[in-house]
Amino acid sequence: MAALASSLIRQKREVREPGSSRPVSAQRRVCPRSTKSLCQKQLLILLSKVRLCGGRPLRPDRGPEPQLKGIVTKLFCRQGFYLQANPDGSIQGTPEDTSSFTHFNLIPVGLRVVTIQSTKLGHYMAMNAEGLLYSSPHFTAECRFKECVFENYYVLYASALYHQCRSGRAWYLGLDKEGRVMKGNRVKKTKAAAHFVPKLLEVAMYQEPSLHSVPETSPSSPPPPEM
Repeated sequence: MAALASSLIRQKREVREPGSSRPVSAQRRVCPRSTKSLCQKQLLILLSKVRLCGGRPLRPDRGPEPQLKGIVTKLFCRQGFYLQANPDGSIQGTPEDTSSFTHFNLIPVGLRVVTIQSTKLGHYMAMNAEGLLYSSPHFTAECRFKECVFENYYVLYASALYHQCRSGRAWYLGLDKEGRVMKGNRVKKTKAAAHFVPKLLEVAMYQEPSLHSVPETSPSSPPPPEM
């Protein structure tokens, strides 16, 4: 492109400068039928080539563009552990903050509702009807969590689908003092087990997850490791 632009500039100078060093034949005359000189025609051809080369290439059909603005984060519990999703499907807390399995995509899927997706594995955090936390390969209604800020500026994550039938009390994501996942119906919002601090790593754009139906029997415990 730089060479093409340089050629255009030189040709324009030759047209504008009457005292060009190129000898002009006295017998050469402009054809009365044409209002454009040969040099001008060449310029038009070159300009058309420039527009053709500068056009945007056709993009293949890639589907919808990302529209949801979320974050990549690490969820630090007030108990002193980072939430971690393991390759075997288990979920637990770890005091180490260097593992990539502690990285999660926090994607908004509603008003003050998010889904928590493992950045490494692609699985979603989910809570079943028994209040047990598990890792789901598909996004379902059990993967939706209400996000709210508590009075001490810690963040709470409560199941958007399940709660106590009589009192209406929410079921919260929580870790005990040993870093083990607790049943949602046993976690109280005033306790340190439910208090998390999202540690921002980066802001990212996401596509809206495809909603799948909740399986008839949600996993109540992590699947056994393959032998």
